Amino acid sequence: MKTKIKGIVLAGGLGSRLFPLTKVTNKHLLPVYKKPMIYYPIQTLIQARVEDILLVTGGNAAGDFLRLLGNGKEFGLKHINYTYQEGEGGIAEALGLAEHFAKGHPVIVILGDNIIQDDITPYVRRFQKQKSGARLLLKKVPDPERFGVAELKGGKVSRIVEKPKRPKSDWAVAGIYMYDSHVFEIIKTLKPSGRGELEITDVNNRYLERGELEYDCLKGYWTDAGTFESLYRASRIVALGSRRKS
Repeated sequence: MKTKIKGIVLAGGLGSRLFPLTKVTNKHLLPVYKKPMIYYPIQTLIQARVEDILLVTGGNAAGDFLRLLGNGKEFGLKHINYTYQEGEGGIAEALGLAEHFAKGHPVIVILGDNIIQDDITPYVRRFQKQKSGARLLLKKVPDPERFGVAELKGGKVSRIVEKPKRPKSDWAVAGIYMYDSHVFEIIKTLKPSGRGELEITDVNNRYLERGELEYDCLKGYWTDAGTFESLYRASRIVALGSRRKS
């Protein structure tokens, strides 16, 4: 897998868990310490030398991303691509909108509310050495019931369960996914879950069934910022990290 990897940042949805803040803006434009939330996933991709980036957004504040980010000059980019997701059809549906952008290339997908400490370059390079398939990043968390949970057996992922009430593992699937170009074919075969969404966990389990799913474990901090508690935690983590560097 030596072809160029393209980056996709998913920043759609209505952010209902952050009402009333998200009544007037997209949650990914809310501040996390000194920067808008959306800056962090973009910088994560750029740090890994993934600079051909598509932003998938939605809602009434979609135009604000263009006003904030422009063509990416502030990040040293020549161009940022944009597309629009109508409604809340799930992460996999949002990813499906990027097929025209990917054009047969492998992709690295990052959720717009994910704050990560690790430089993901080594993980991206391992993915590039795979002949095909997918690669996930896992992180041990105290509240795995909030996430897709990976069950490990013999050094391999044996199963991934979406938001289990009684998790059998504390390994959460972080919101950073690497896929070969076949991911778009898989998405087209998915059926909506009980939530009425196309689930990214179903995509990951398809790769697992094919025997084409690999993973790495994050070493540094990782958090989402989709609830008031996690938004506060993300700001605090980033602030503490900034103070240590200064």
